[in-house]
Amino acid sequence: QVQLVESGGGLVQAGGSLRLSCAVSGRTFSSVAMGWFRQAPGKEREFVATRSWSGDNTYYADSVKGRFGISRDNAKNTVYLQMNSLKPEDTAVYYCAADRLALRTGRTGLADFGSWGRGTQVTVSS
Repeated sequence: QVQLVESGGGLVQAGGSLRLSCAVSGRTFSSVAMGWFRQAPGKEREFVATRSWSGDNTYYADSVKGRFGISRDNAKNTVYLQMNSLKPEDTAVYYCAADRLALRTGRTGLADFGSWGRGTQVTVSS
């Protein structure tokens, strides 16, 4: 059974930073791309960032480019999302997800990811 557990969310003022972590167990972490998605109240879940299984390629939503950074530590089976210059519109539940198939890269659709964490709340106050 694959398990993804997010942590690191919280309340922060606009302009602040947070670092989310996602610990993965139960599958070969190093062979799958990992992603972060978010869902704000009343909105659909949306893509935020993904990093390839090799770690060589990253992709970001336009809304977070230049502010967020996704990284992974394959030795620790953990993926991170560093969020800087946070804005109130970044307020959402953030979800970690693992690509449905191994050795792919560049996928950003919800359907491309087959394993999900339960999410961690990020609230940015103005």
